[in-house]
Amino acid sequence: MSEGEGIGGGKASLDSATIIGLIVAFALVGAAIVLGGSPESFFNPPSVLIVIGGTIGITTVCFSLGEMLRAGQLIIKTVLYKNQNASTVAVQTIRIAEIARKQGVLQLQNVLDDIRREAFFYKGLSLVVDGTPADEVENMMIGELEAMAGRHHKGANILRKAAEFAPAMGLIGTLIGLVQMLGNLDDPSTIGPSMAVALLTTFYGAVLSNMVLMPLAAKLERNSDDELLINQLYILATASIGRQENPRRLEMMLNSILPPNRRVQYFD
Repeated sequence: MSEGEGIGGGKASLDSATIIGLIVAFALVGAAIVLGGSPESFFNPPSVLIVIGGTIGITTVCFSLGEMLRAGQLIIKTVLYKNQNASTVAVQTIRIAEIARKQGVLQLQNVLDDIRREAFFYKGLSLVVDGTPADEVENMMIGELEAMAGRHHKGANILRKAAEFAPAMGLIGTLIGLVQMLGNLDDPSTIGPSMAVALLTTFYGAVLSNMVLMPLAAKLERNSDDELLINQLYILATASIGRQENPRRLEMMLNSILPPNRRVQYFD
């Protein structure tokens, strides 16, 4: 690798698909509201409090505060995602394996700065350069990968659980509005506001669940799968370099876990 050449996908950036999808979906709903007239009638603070506040509160009951905070961080990572090309990562790890094969593992000290942004690969390769047995490094990296997968799975579960509660909180708000309306039928002026709360909480719950929480959970799982694949490539490469195997064998191992459309032909 040339000096200053990094590995992977660089810095995290806004995930355009997530941003565009949310903007388009909310824009269409907003357009329908505006074209129907009186858009101000679709904003009701009590309904917002019931749905959003209630969903967060009840979801917190199901998990710990720490898990909820980590889920918030994962949501941010879903929007600010570092997109990595698995084929590019595979080629770059083979190049590093060639350096180790031809010049020795200790020469990889010159490569470590180039992969510093990839903390997972950097940690494993640093251990190999320090002389840690390849099998031990591989087991450590596998354990860390499993822990990371567990955290991502927990984050997606929190979002899906919140998506289940949001419509239920909307229903609770609807019942509150209906009770208020039925309790004040003698005052016609209260029927409209009470009915607004009843209908808007159901609307807010459906929007929050189906347009925010469920899509973010699906995107988090998709991003997690991509990150797991990249880190599996790093594990194979690190173990192969530590054992000083032929880079051609590493290419075959990497292709065995890469999707057919992403497989590399480095030596052909």
